[in-house]
Amino acid sequence: MKAIKLFCMMAAAMLVACAPKNEGAVQEKSFMDLARARFAVREYSQQPVEQAKIDSILEAGRLAPTAKNIQPQHVYVLQSEEAIAKINELTRCAYHAPVVFLVCYDTTLVWTKDGENSGNMDCSIVGTQMMLEATELGLGTCWVKWFDAAEVAAAFELPANHKPAFIMPCGYAAEGVQPHANHFSRKPLSETVTYK
Repeated sequence: MKAIKLFCMMAAAMLVACAPKNEGAVQEKSFMDLARARFAVREYSQQPVEQAKIDSILEAGRLAPTAKNIQPQHVYVLQSEEAIAKINELTRCAYHAPVVFLVCYDTTLVWTKDGENSGNMDCSIVGTQMMLEATELGLGTCWVKWFDAAEVAAAFELPANHKPAFIMPCGYAAEGVQPHANHFSRKPLSETVTYK
C-alpha cells in the first residue's frame, strides 16, 4: 500500500513538472535582473501610480534591515497637488513625478555609537529596497539629495525629530526615457574589491 501511495505521489509530481508552462504568465525577475534594469528616471508621465503599487513599495521599505532593527525610518508620501507643487519649488530634482517619497529618520530612535548614528545608513537600505520594488512594478525612481533638508522639514511641517535623508521621485517613466549615458559606466571588480 505504501509503495502504491509513493508511486502516485511521484507520478503527480512528474505531471506537474512536465505540464506546459503558461506562456502568458509574467516571469518574476531575479535580483540581478532588477539591479541591471533599474536606472535613474528624471522625466515622468503624469499617469497616476496605483495605491496597491505604493503600498507594495512601502512594504518593501518596511522589510528592510536597520541597525539593531530599530526601524527609525519615517516615509512621507507626497502625492497631493499641493505637496507635489511644494517639493518642486524646493528642488529641481523632484522632476514633477506624480509621487515623491520623502524618506526621513527619527533622531530619537537611531542607533548611535562613537558619536555617529545609523540614520542615513538605515534610510539608504530602506530606500534601496523601495527602489528595487518600484522597478519590479514597472515604475521609475530617482535617488535625490539635491535639496535643503531644513527647508523641506519646515515646508512640510515635519516633527523636529524627523530628519530628511533623501527624496525619491516615483512614477511611470515618460515615453522614450532611457538611462543616462554614464549609467552604464561601471568599474571592474578588480578596482573596487580587495581580498585579504
